[in-house]
Amino acid sequence: MDEVTVVVAHSERATLRVGDVFLKVDADQARIDVEVEAMSLAPVPTPEVLWRKPSVLAIAAVPGTTLGRLGGPSTGSSAGWAAAGAAIRKLHDAPLPSRPGRAGRSVVALAAELDDECALLVSNGLLPADLVTRNRQVAEAALRPWTPAFTHGDLQIAHVFVDGDEVTGIIDWSEAGRGDALYDLATFTLGHEEHLDDVLAGYGTDADIALDVIHGWWSLRSLLAVRWLAEHGFDPFAPGCEVDVLRSRM
Repeated sequence: MDEVTVVVAHSERATLRVGDVFLKVDADQARIDVEVEAMSLAPVPTPEVLWRKPSVLAIAAVPGTTLGRLGGPSTGSSAGWAAAGAAIRKLHDAPLPSRPGRAGRSVVALAAELDDECALLVSNGLLPADLVTRNRQVAEAALRPWTPAFTHGDLQIAHVFVDGDEVTGIIDWSEAGRGDALYDLATFTLGHEEHLDDVLAGYGTDADIALDVIHGWWSLRSLLAVRWLAEHGFDPFAPGCEVDVLRSRM
């Protein structure tokens, strides 16, 4: 019998692997609905949906390997990173989905959430005030008007699979929808700044890319994630992870 492996689990959702099948259990059925719809619309390789029932989605494993992981070394080549950039551009150029996604939160709401979170990080003693203040300043660049694109919304490096210089699958679409394209690019390169140029080479030089906005999203995403990660059993202080990303902006 195939072994059951817990890929990730917390109070909101869990993902289990049984052989070549992934079972995604989500307390919010709407996220499963978003994921299935986004995968059907995205013009990039996505996992095959095997079946779905209330609160559970079964999908097939995709071939290939990831380019690395947050907090770990990159295992992919420059060509692999560029291929990922080209796939992301193809997604961003696709017709817009009907729903707003994680990358499509309003600037006003996001700024308010960020200010509240920064205050909590300092008052709880989780991060030093100077680190929070500096990164809040850097994050300001991301809080600007943007043109909607078809975004993945949670494009972590672990969600993109490649085989050589070909993208074989992009997984975990529950946060997909209309949003800021640079949010996806920043999420994908978080903690791997050394490969940003490779990604942008594949993405295309004709795109409107503002590096300060990508840096802003690195700071903003990390500031919003630190406390949640710590409270849900993850370690944002691990080498190369969110706190190190914040320290790199000092």
